[in-house]
Amino acid sequence: MTQLNKDSKSDLEYNVDHIIETLESGHYETEDENGPNGFDYLTDALDINYIINGDKTYKGARILVAFGGPNIWIDTVTEKVEGYWGGETIIKDYYNDLLYLDEACEELYNC
Repeated sequence: MTQLNKDSKSDLEYNVDHIIETLESGHYETEDENGPNGFDYLTDALDINYIINGDKTYKGARILVAFGGPNIWIDTVTEKVEGYWGGETIIKDYYNDLLYLDEACEELYNC
């Protein structure tokens, strides 16, 4: 993917950063009077891959939030947001999950 200049971000990096900003701000569309939560965010997720321990207890999840260009995953075990588009890969190593996605995924897994 071509960049406009050496200081600009690629479209993929903007998308990954936008996901991280949403997680870290804790702001997401919601009708819940208690404010946004992971369940609200997960209603728009395209897929959830659960990661489990050998005893089948919940360890974490990979949440597909964009697909088909770009593909973007949130990994609650490694706390990374991974973006893939064409030959480009952007992986941001840490996010502060104020939507509590991991807790929401664990509750869904244990239902």
